[in-house]
Amino acid sequence: MKKHLLYVSLILISVLAEAQVTPRNFLAKAFSKEMVQKALISQKDYKPYPKTRAEWVNIIPEDEQKQIIKKAESVLNKPVPVIDATLLMEYVRSGDREEHGKISFGKRNSLMELVIAETLEDKGRFTEKIMNYVWSICEETYWGVPAHLSVQKARSGMPDAEDPTVDLFGAETAVGLALTDYFVGDKLDKISKLLRKRIYFEVNKKILTPILDQDRYGWLSKTRAVNNWNPWIISNVMLANLLLEKNEATRLSHVYAHMNYLDLYFNGLGDDAGCDEGPSYWFAAGASAFDALQVLSSATNEKCEIYKEPFIQKMASYVYKMHISNDYFVNFADADPTLKPDGIMLYRFGKALNDAPLMAFGQWATQNFDPAISMTGYQKHRHLWNLMAFSSMPKEKIAHPELGDYWFNDIQVVTARHKDLFFAAHGGHNAESHNHNDVGDFVYYAKGEPIIIDAGRGNYTARTFSAQRYSLWFTQSEYHNLPFINGVGQKAGREFEASAVSNFMNEKAAGMSLDLAKAYPAEAGIKTWKRTLQLNKVKGQVEIKDQFELSENKQGVQQAFMTLCTIDSSVPGKLNLTTSTGDKHVLTYDAKKWTMAVDLPSTDGPEYKSFKTKWANRPVQRIVFTSKEKGLQGNYQFTIQ
Repeated sequence: MKKHLLYVSLILISVLAEAQVTPRNFLAKAFSKEMVQKALISQKDYKPYPKTRAEWVNIIPEDEQKQIIKKAESVLNKPVPVIDATLLMEYVRSGDREEHGKISFGKRNSLMELVIAETLEDKGRFTEKIMNYVWSICEETYWGVPAHLSVQKARSGMPDAEDPTVDLFGAETAVGLALTDYFVGDKLDKISKLLRKRIYFEVNKKILTPILDQDRYGWLSKTRAVNNWNPWIISNVMLANLLLEKNEATRLSHVYAHMNYLDLYFNGLGDDAGCDEGPSYWFAAGASAFDALQVLSSATNEKCEIYKEPFIQKMASYVYKMHISNDYFVNFADADPTLKPDGIMLYRFGKALNDAPLMAFGQWATQNFDPAISMTGYQKHRHLWNLMAFSSMPKEKIAHPELGDYWFNDIQVVTARHKDLFFAAHGGHNAESHNHNDVGDFVYYAKGEPIIIDAGRGNYTARTFSAQRYSLWFTQSEYHNLPFINGVGQKAGREFEASAVSNFMNEKAAGMSLDLAKAYPAEAGIKTWKRTLQLNKVKGQVEIKDQFELSENKQGVQQAFMTLCTIDSSVPGKLNLTTSTGDKHVLTYDAKKWTMAVDLPSTDGPEYKSFKTKWANRPVQRIVFTSKEKGLQGNYQFTIQ
């Protein structure tokens, strides 16, 4: 049970303890507190969103209005769910976090559906239900998830009411209640003046005041790089403060603190502004930073903006540079392989930055995926901005923007394209945010189909974020497209890293070279392991070249490849890989040097069940080549064509 309480240490805070911090401090340097004070719109005059039916009616198409109201109607006759003590304790008892999340997140989604429906319809029929949801949420001792309670001094599955702490979902709850106050506060006042008073009291006690204890939170560290928690939380808390706090001196003090907190996220990124958490997390990281910047801009009559900073433009461009095809994105570490990109948000971000490729990518995504205009899910204020922008989105059909080859030096990731081929590889280290032990991994897609994959993460449980994290196969290097030597794979920790890293991009090839030796522990017996990964554009193939020197070779060298393809090994030296659409690819190897076998990683257990459906119901397979030779030096090559 004690291991279940180690949740925060691995992924959310300490994994980047040694990462470099650059004191860019864009917001602090651009705007003094006095400048913000002069620009800040007062609480009573701050109206970032339409508040009345008359204001909304010309913004949201009638069909969309009907859908929003219909969803709210489905909530009307259902009881408000309750989070009891047993549900809170389930995380430390079994490691399960899904049942609590289902109820907690569901309550907040239902509240916002009711609020927006009442705003659109303006008949008062949703107000009583809104009141009950508000009261129920305010009655909750803790607004976050039990997995995040280790920040509290009690470090227990039961929250301590006397020790409020801020997590992602507490911040989400705060902004949900603040938006409720903003949209239907006057109607709640007609029922009881105590409702809005209670909203302010609880948001202030649980979120706005505790967040000022900066030293308590790793995601507010001044000396370590911080991850998506920082902008995700700040974007929510900044808006909650601006909407609720009536004392203008306090309101100013809080928003200026939030600006300084947001600077910490920019300070912790590398010079190329790459997101080591992957594209799916970028929508909670870089995109949340945009959310916060937009809130700040809206509250200062656009006088406090840093959109012209080249660094912010780099941060934004990361997401389309990591796009593969359709809904596939590069998914190193815990990132998901597929996601439905929020095209409206991407278009808005591109427009704010005057970034034509990002605008085009957002427009393309909006036309190819359902626009994110629902009020369910996270970043609810983002959904509101999307609602406001929906009707003004360009309607003409647009092709996917032309993309080239890209190198992110800070996170050591290369992405390359040639005709219908896509290739990506990375170096880095094994203490990245949401880390997998995967230094030197790569992926290969053709015609938008996955050929050689990064399997991705499983389901989050207590075990996923405990000392047992690397006992899960999907975090291990042996289940990535990597070698394991003398039966040993890579280890977790900042010291396990790539060295001698370089990249190359030209009309003939794009890729990277690196030495993997430092990514493995001493018992692997590696002196040097020089790996070159490239997309050969002349031959239209991916090439993996390894040259190594070992201090011992008792158990041999093995090389893994992860795939979804149907595998035909009937011809020695050539593995035929067939995609779900029937396209054939050939993995070529030296049959004199290698034997090969195929296995199916487990899908049993709570951490693995998503692998049954994650890849369009196709099973993840591992191909393992085992060297017939046991020399201390050697080199080999695999090609995939």
